[in-house]
Amino acid sequence: MKQTFSAGKLPQAFLERLLLKLPAGDARVRIGPRVGEDAAVIDMGDRYLVAKTDPITFATDRIGRYLVNINANDVACMGADPKWLLVTCLLPEHDTDAAGVESLFDDLSAACSELGITLCGGHTEITLGLDRPILVGQLLGEMEKERFVDKRNIRPGDLILLTKGIAIEGTCVIARERGDFLQERVIGKVLEKARGFLQDPGISVVKDARVALEAAGRDIHGMHDPTEGGLVQGVRELATRADVGIRLEGEKIPVLPETEALAAPFGIDPMGLLASGSLLIAVTPRGEGRVRDALEGAGIPCVRIGRTCPAEQGLKWDRGGRETVLPEFVSDELVKAFAKEKPPT
Repeated sequence: MKQTFSAGKLPQAFLERLLLKLPAGDARVRIGPRVGEDAAVIDMGDRYLVAKTDPITFATDRIGRYLVNINANDVACMGADPKWLLVTCLLPEHDTDAAGVESLFDDLSAACSELGITLCGGHTEITLGLDRPILVGQLLGEMEKERFVDKRNIRPGDLILLTKGIAIEGTCVIARERGDFLQERVIGKVLEKARGFLQDPGISVVKDARVALEAAGRDIHGMHDPTEGGLVQGVRELATRADVGIRLEGEKIPVLPETEALAAPFGIDPMGLLASGSLLIAVTPRGEGRVRDALEGAGIPCVRIGRTCPAEQGLKWDRGGRETVLPEFVSDELVKAFAKEKPPT
């Protein structure tokens, strides 16, 4: 029987099987393609080069800012500074005008400037068959070798911290792309605040990662930027790469009220909703206080949401006073916001 897939990432087990088939290649590649890795790490002698590529496919409004931040987040999670960006812009045949393209480039330029990134190349074209713009970024960063954050260092007993709150990006995309259908269901000021999530609290975790590393250094064993599939899939990816189990305290996971308000009309579970803007940090118990104090001092909320355990204990969470197996979101919950012409009544 023919196997087909829903919109979103490939199923984790299927993707992992594909990646394990790939040849080892150049020995200088310290981190190659693996489920749960945010970017590739290449040994350049005196330092590491970090390479990342990611597209933006759901959003259409402020797409340039999404692209820069999504790619920069993954580079920062490795401990590196994002530096050089190339962008492929595929624009729809019947809905592209000069003003829109100029606005897109302005958005890319502004977002790059904020993070100290140089936009140094790429490709732009009008593409047949598209109903929305598609942007693909290729971002390079660099770091001193001692700053490398390798998830394989995560061990049972590490604590799992989360910055800001979950589903920041997903909330913003819903507000900006489906706001017309939510106007009669969500209070106007709530919808307007959610539209601003792109910059406040923001979808970037570059500052989160830098502050945490400065505070705790080698006590940080791993960082991960949960994206498609939300916090839950991010936790699954982190556990897979580290080969550990994880226990989450579901009641401690922060869900912003705007997220709850915008998710409800679509029947969306925020735990599986596009989650850029939150940083998962695996840290030793002795380093937890330094990380949380430093982040709070920088104006970045941070809470402990769980801890790691031996892999054979699996992935579980306590939600609603009951411990259950952590669910899996094969498709991002954001798909529900685009699946129907109108939200369910």
